[in-house]
Amino acid sequence: MTYVTTQDGVQIFYKDWGPKDAQPLVFHHGWPLSADDWDAQMLFFLSQGFRVVAHDRRGHGRSSQVSEGHDMDHYAADASAVVEHLDLKNAVHIGHSTGGGQVARYVAKYGQPQGRVAKAVLVSSVPPLMVKTDSNPGGTPVEVFDEFRAALAANRSQFYLDVPTGPFYGFNRAGAKVSQGIIQNWWRQGMMGSAKAHYEGIKAFSETDQTEDLKAITVPTLVMQGDDDQVVPYKNAALLQDKLLAHNTLKIYPGYPHGMHTTNADGINADLLAFIRA
Repeated sequence: MTYVTTQDGVQIFYKDWGPKDAQPLVFHHGWPLSADDWDAQMLFFLSQGFRVVAHDRRGHGRSSQVSEGHDMDHYAADASAVVEHLDLKNAVHIGHSTGGGQVARYVAKYGQPQGRVAKAVLVSSVPPLMVKTDSNPGGTPVEVFDEFRAALAANRSQFYLDVPTGPFYGFNRAGAKVSQGIIQNWWRQGMMGSAKAHYEGIKAFSETDQTEDLKAITVPTLVMQGDDDQVVPYKNAALLQDKLLAHNTLKIYPGYPHGMHTTNADGINADLLAFIRA
């Protein structure tokens, strides 16, 4: 088991596969999952000759189930601890959902100032801001996130079956090809983590305004999202990211769900590869 210890004493689990002299791709997972959510990408890019790295966010997966620090600043600092420990340079950082927020904060605050980032990718990602406010009228009402918290507190195990069975992968759509293996793997990853970290993480991914993070990013960035994303509405995410980023490419996928990197891995991997090699 490979770990790095952060400045505040948290053990962060990470995977580091492939040639150490190859260009590194760093994957940042979504809520409430783990580095395992990137299996389809890590194996593919490993076969393409890249070095692939992914870590479990604090309180998630195999990382420490600490009480504090479940916010975007700590998430980004923990990611930086992994990158600095491995001395990764010329890296491409790829984040899904909450992991996209983590990428945006990491690149803006650490990666670019340190000269370690070549490109970034935001996949079905939460920035600039999920929750509805006066200045973000297209956001999701806070009552929706309150329902998430209530469901998690009442019966986390059942909630973690309901999410992947329903909106996360679009398995609630008519004609969807449902995979019990994907559903059970989502549940497995979620239940590995800390209920407290996941509960507090809902606030982190929904209420963190990352407008300034996006404005600060100058490296080439690929924005990818499905127009049938039932978790993070693309009109309040990818389309706004497209307006705020300085040097980006936008790809909207008709009919793709929130977890499209799993359900549509072949197409997503091909587009990622083309962007990375461009």
